[in-house]
Formats: sequence, C-alpha cells, structure tokens
Amino acid sequence: MSRFKNWQLFAICVGVWGTTWHAITYQLSDLAPEFGVALRFAIAGGAVLVLALWRGERIRFPAAAHLALALQGCFLYGVSYVCVYHAERYVASGLVGVGYSASPLLTGLGAAALFGVTIGARFIAGGVLGLAGVALIFWPEIVRPADGERGLLGAAFTIASVLLSAVGSLAASRNRQLGVPLLPAMGFGMLYGAVAAAIVGLLLRRDFALPSQPSWWLSLAWLALLGSVLAFACFLTLQDRLGPGPAGTVGVMTPLIALVVSLVFEGFRPDLLTALGAALAALGNALMLWPDAASRASPLAAMATAKGGAPAGE
Repeated sequence: MSRFKNWQLFAICVGVWGTTWHAITYQLSDLAPEFGVALRFAIAGGAVLVLALWRGERIRFPAAAHLALALQGCFLYGVSYVCVYHAERYVASGLVGVGYSASPLLTGLGAAALFGVTIGARFIAGGVLGLAGVALIFWPEIVRPADGERGLLGAAFTIASVLLSAVGSLAASRNRQLGVPLLPAMGFGMLYGAVAAAIVGLLLRRDFALPSQPSWWLSLAWLALLGSVLAFACFLTLQDRLGPGPAGTVGVMTPLIALVVSLVFEGFRPDLLTALGAALAALGNALMLWPDAASRASPLAAMATAKGGAPAGE
C-alpha cells in the first residue's frame, strides 16, 4: 500500500465500499447475520495473515498486543458489522451507507478526547452538518405509518454500528502508533472480529446453515477479499498518513455511490428530505476535508510533528 498515493487509496476505498453496502443484501438469506459476518472476516483475516507471512512480516506478538488487537477487531470488524447487516434488513443499503457520514466527527472527537488533540471549529461545523444530513435521510423512513418501526430499527442499528466502528478505528490508530505492522494488525483484528461475531450468534442461539445460492457465495467473496482485505488495507494506510478523523472522510463519496446503487438495484426511491440529507452529509464531510481542519483533527499528524516528522502528502 505504500506505493499508492493518497488519492488512489481514497478512490479504491470509495469504489469498493460504495458497492459493498448492496453486496451485504445478498448475505441476508438463510444464514444469520452474526455468522455471515464471522465467516466473512475469518476468510479475510486468514488471507491477510497469509499475505503478511509471504511478505516476511512478523506475526508473533506479546499477549498485551493481542489484547489491543482484539479491541480493534471486536469493534471495527465484529459487532459493528453485525449491526450493519441487521440495519440493512430494515432500510435500503444506501441509507446505512449515508449513516456512516457521522464517522469523521465521532472519530475526530474521540481522537481529541483520547489523544489530547485540538480540533477546529470548521471540523466540528462540518460534522454537525453531516449529522443533520443523516437525521434528514432517516426521518422519512421513521415517520412512514406503514413501516415506521422498520425505519426506526434500521436507524438504531446504523447508529450503533457507527459508534462501535469509531471505537475500533481509534483502537486501530493507536495500535499502529504502538508499532504493530499494518497487515498483521488487520489479520488478527479480523480474526478476533470473526470470533466476536460468532460469539454473539451463539449467545443469541442463531441457526447455522450455509446457503446454496451462488449470489450469496459471490457476494461473500467480494465482501471478504475486496471489501475487507483490499479496502481496509487502503483505509488504514490512509489513516496512518492523515489520522482517523480525516481518513473517515472516505464517507463523503461512498454513501453517494451506495445511494445510486440502491436506486438502480434495490428500487429505492428517495424523497426530497432524503436528497437534501444526502447533500448536507456530503457537504459536511467535504467541509472537514479542508486542510487546516484535517490537520488539526489528526492525532497521528500531531504525534509525527512532535517527533520532528511530517505526515505524507497527497
């Protein structure tokens, strides 16, 4: 990933993740979402560790490091994606994608609280706009008499997934600062996430029955290898360079692509409030991309500067 420029990493994340929201809908069949998430990240984690071994990277770490990797994996890959899968049972996949427009603000605020980094007023203003956009997008789904309860459940699962993934993103950033290499951190994190999702499924007494539909297996391959391995490698590399807050602005374009995919393949028809909400969410995240806001929101940039270094440029 070090050979890619920031804009290339950004483009890969947006292009792949913009379609994974729809790919998840093919996973919502006979197999419980908890076990679907577990299988997805077990495959992805194993593939990443094999790649790390092939590259000659060390994959042996002390117990304390594994505890930190388990924290990253459980939140970033495990329970947060269980919530995503359940959210898509109730609302269009594109709406769940737009819900992630709240990620930059949450990760930026978390970085400020945990790492003592000052974030700028423009960053906060952009985050508030993004939150307002998300609220507008889900509002029509919630107030519709026919399926208001479904919309409320979809919104609740989306909010939970965003909060949980923000914790995982901050944990991943911290692990990289502690010197855990990117690929082993991803691999072990995904395996721990798979275990966490499987435990949730067992606790809820979900049935385990592998589907036979080709669409389920094809979507699993897309989600595990491209949506998990490739896209997360690009995203975490981008996060290393820019910090967790600015890297979260991958959500500027990803939700818009997810909405377009929902329009084409899921028959989703947004109303005026939904369109306005999507515009506000994109505008808010774009506002957070301004250089001075991004630099102040990045704990990794602050740490690098304190050590006499500088983050990679565009």
